Amino acid sequence: MRGRRSRCCVALLLGLWSLPPLALAQEMPATVLQERQQRSQPVWGPRGMVAAGEPLAAAAGAAVLREGGNAVDAAVASSFALAVTLPGSTGLGGGGFLLQWLPGPSPARLQGRAAACAEAAGRERRVGEGQALGLDFREAAAARSRPDQFQAPSGAVDRQRVTRSLQSAAVPGLVAGLLLAQRCYGRLPLRRVLAPAIRLAAEGVPVSRQLSQSLQAAATLLRADPTSRSLFFHADGPALQPGETLRQPALAATLTRIAAQGEAGFYRGATAAALLRLMAAADGLITADDLRSYRARPVTPLEIRFRGHSVLGLPPPAGGVTVLQLLRLLEPLDLAASGLNSAASLHLLVEAMNLVFQQRNARLGDPGGAPFEAQSFLGERALAALRRRIDRQRHRPAAELLKHSQVREGSDTTHLSVIDREGGMVALTSSINFAYGNGISVPAAGFLLNNHMDDFSSRPGSANAFGLVQGAANAIAPGRRPLSSMAPTLVFRPDGSPWIATGSPGGSRIGTTVVQVLLNRLLYGLNLASAVAEARLHSQLLPDRVDLEQGFSLDTQRLLEERGHTLRPSAAMGAANSVEQLRAAEGGGSFGVTDPRRSWALAQPE
Repeated sequence: MRGRRSRCCVALLLGLWSLPPLALAQEMPATVLQERQQRSQPVWGPRGMVAAGEPLAAAAGAAVLREGGNAVDAAVASSFALAVTLPGSTGLGGGGFLLQWLPGPSPARLQGRAAACAEAAGRERRVGEGQALGLDFREAAAARSRPDQFQAPSGAVDRQRVTRSLQSAAVPGLVAGLLLAQRCYGRLPLRRVLAPAIRLAAEGVPVSRQLSQSLQAAATLLRADPTSRSLFFHADGPALQPGETLRQPALAATLTRIAAQGEAGFYRGATAAALLRLMAAADGLITADDLRSYRARPVTPLEIRFRGHSVLGLPPPAGGVTVLQLLRLLEPLDLAASGLNSAASLHLLVEAMNLVFQQRNARLGDPGGAPFEAQSFLGERALAALRRRIDRQRHRPAAELLKHSQVREGSDTTHLSVIDREGGMVALTSSINFAYGNGISVPAAGFLLNNHMDDFSSRPGSANAFGLVQGAANAIAPGRRPLSSMAPTLVFRPDGSPWIATGSPGGSRIGTTVVQVLLNRLLYGLNLASAVAEARLHSQLLPDRVDLEQGFSLDTQRLLEERGHTLRPSAAMGAANSVEQLRAAEGGGSFGVTDPRRSWALAQPE
């Protein structure tokens, strides 16, 4: 029965895919059958699977898989395509993190390759019958950055300058990270992997209703910059409308240079010159030396055991510690005994979230290549001390928890997940921070810049745009990378075989989104689609409240309030695009799920 239903789902997906892309983007959520498939049944494919935040980008990765590429090739192809089709969430001017697992030993092509590939091989972690590796391509502060550069004479943080000026842009890392992954671990030529993105930029993509609405919402920001205005708006004022075509010839030229020249096509030459002219004209901080010296960092993934499964995440400045620490903190509390979304289980979840955010904000920052002391966060002694601070009956106010904190003063991103036919997995999260970053596009290069300098502690003890109150460990310093919530995550079965790749956008809500998806799947036994669709909540210590999506019963909310929680209704949280590898006994192949909270996303089989 499962096989028959699965073939039905694939037929529906492929049938939709034969429609024009605009029709797909607008019509996919329209029917009851599609809505049920999205929320209750994952898409099945006989081989690999790509789940990405936009249909054309998912198709780009799936096409690469069909041509013999592996999970790394597909993830890189989809990520570059997202830089074209989802400009409000990611792009060449941003950065992110990648977590991969490939079966077997390190690829033979690593032998005798560039020193960067040898360094990557040295950072791998063996899991089951394969090797896992993380890549940190988070943006970096320019050499001329200062700890107090966004503080006004009064000492307050200048929110306009830290989010909307050229100084808000850190050195972009996306291109360096994707190219390092593909060069060292991909199978196909770089030109082939970038071909879909180049074609989409040159020929244009149909403007969906969602893209048009997001452009209109960001109109004030984007119209303030002449280049952004020319890219996304008509000369007489309005944003591009549904059914029109977004063509980006300058971005196509930039991508073509990257395909031909690799990193030099972005961090040197014509693209770099265009970026540097912009910086010189408007008091930006990024210099030619900053661009030339930027490197993606290979990192050894962190690993925990949760209910017999290996779970991998990335160390700081990525947000993997939040996910792993929260899972380990919760494991002995037996949430399953109280039941999914019961007041008792949600109370414990919220209290654990607050403790983890207290640790994150006070202690974490970019280790700058130094070893991360994982035991002080993930060791059983540290975890047991934290658990003793949980009151199982009453909410502990933030002010009480902050007595133990080192902080004395007081969402737009995108995620894609890939599995290939051999079980290789990639989870990749990238961002330019706010919707459309700082709103400034690079003339003649065609991409928006990030505003990730706001993710630093511009003034320790002051909240950033996501309400996170962070400490001196995350202060601005030249070359440093700001602390991130991005948390690509991989899960393995108890026998070590690959199982799930997941992650999410959502700013400070990323870690709590990922944990709830994993609890729903690993602890409560929901299928992957239901695990992603289930209602979510979020708490981050400050502000001292619980944000709730729709879907929690009124009785449950009343019981939480009786325990001392302040509740606030919230818009949708995250977009946990996820994939899952099936065993042969389960019929083989893979499942893919895109989060119904962002209905224009797509899971595309190979």
